[in-house]
Amino acid sequence: MTKVLTDARSIRIKGRSFLAVMLSPDLPIEDWLIRLDDLAARSAGFFLGRPVVLDLTDLSIDRSQLKDLIGELARRNVSIMGIEGARPSILGPGMPPALKGGRPVSDIEVPVNEAPAKEPVVEVCGKPAATDTRPATQSIVIREPVRSGQSVIFPEGDVTVIGSVASGAEVIAGGSVHIYGSLRGRAMAGSVGNASARIFCRKLEAELVAIDGIYKMAEDMAPNLRGQAVQLWLEGDAIMAEKLI
Repeated sequence: MTKVLTDARSIRIKGRSFLAVMLSPDLPIEDWLIRLDDLAARSAGFFLGRPVVLDLTDLSIDRSQLKDLIGELARRNVSIMGIEGARPSILGPGMPPALKGGRPVSDIEVPVNEAPAKEPVVEVCGKPAATDTRPATQSIVIREPVRSGQSVIFPEGDVTVIGSVASGAEVIAGGSVHIYGSLRGRAMAGSVGNASARIFCRKLEAELVAIDGIYKMAEDMAPNLRGQAVQLWLEGDAIMAEKLI
């Protein structure tokens, strides 16, 4: 007896674009892992919940070394979603899939306590918890404009920029983002899972905004909001926006 499948319900397949961090190791791998540990120590939670792609372009390693590298990253809670630039012969079962065709964006720089000359000056402050036993919320204040090609990343709390964010620059915060100037680049709030985070700017000309992993590109923003003082927040899976009075 042959069973005939009569359920004609369709399977919904959706497309969605995500921004991922590209890690590009170099040799010797042991030294590179030490530098990676230093980055993680200076910015706790940097890799938490963040998609990561491993770039092996021009890196001469074999399959065994690649497996060891993936294992070392997993022990550091860095989950690799895909591998780019690898020779097909070194990929195998159980490894992340090969990727290609990613659109490059500006490099990410993690702010440090003593910023070099001409870099944004970062001030870190903690708000006292008073009688509340919950951890204090941290914030940083960038007292200069964020120039094209620069990235400000602060997973621990809010980021305030006293100035503008240029096209090709980005601000990534675990909390809310406040821009006291024009937002021409990218602003990403709630980067480690905070759906209540918001984005505020004096003049909206953004290339991209994101809250808790939900993204909206420039072409998707309402034309009447361009050039206006705006706040953006998340409702379900949609980014909402309104003009500030």
